[in-house]
Amino acid sequence: MEQEGVWLGALRKPVKWAMYVSLAVLAASYLWVIFADLALGWNIGMQEMLRPDGNLSAYLILWSFFCSVLFSSFYLSDNIGVIEPRPDGFFDWFSLILGRVGMIAIVFVVLVMIYEVVARYVFEKPTLWANELSLWVAGFTFLLAGLYAMQQRSHIRIYIIYDILPRWAQKTSDIISVFLIWCFTIALVWGGYNEASAKLLRWEKFGTAWDPPLPATLKTGILVIISLVAIQALSNLIADWNKAPEHHSPADEIDDVEIENIRSTLGEKN
Repeated sequence: MEQEGVWLGALRKPVKWAMYVSLAVLAASYLWVIFADLALGWNIGMQEMLRPDGNLSAYLILWSFFCSVLFSSFYLSDNIGVIEPRPDGFFDWFSLILGRVGMIAIVFVVLVMIYEVVARYVFEKPTLWANELSLWVAGFTFLLAGLYAMQQRSHIRIYIIYDILPRWAQKTSDIISVFLIWCFTIALVWGGYNEASAKLLRWEKFGTAWDPPLPATLKTGILVIISLVAIQALSNLIADWNKAPEHHSPADEIDDVEIENIRSTLGEKN
């Protein structure tokens, strides 16, 4: 039975099929590259993926990979987890989609590292790119996790004083918090823009054998995503403005669903 979507509505099924098609094209492209390498002697490796230079097979894999991640993120963001609050801010869906990209990236990094371990210790043919690709993707995963955590309101907060304040004082505290986030963001962008733009314009690379553009992309990514975090903080402030005051206790940290799953698991073992 098809799970009811949260925000895609009538687009849920087309997005789902677009995800399946892009994944199928990606798998077929990968199999074609393996066949071309073994049977035709074409050398299409990670160097060609990083610098396609007119290589149609490399372009096909890259575009199908991009579309797979894009449509998968859209589709997965339409399914809200049990412990995820229902998005209600003007920026929530964008952050949720990027959060799903970060989740997919974690799986991707794990697969890359598994590939490297097998290649290195089983076939004694270590790669030149696995470590750098993992660093590259993990860097963006860390940044996207911060945006997702802001959307989920899951950053560490201390409520001892906040809970005893009247609602108007809580709102004032929220305004001050968002104001400080924006001050930090503006200062970071102001101080890092020239360096980031210089690295991006000259497409600064890592200086290794595979030589990915880590400095150019990550430095720019920091400024872009921290700006998105600030926008998400403002979205949270607006969305929570008219909500009833919340009171927190240690019991809030207890995940009833997780406890029930543990009980079910222990019951099955017994």
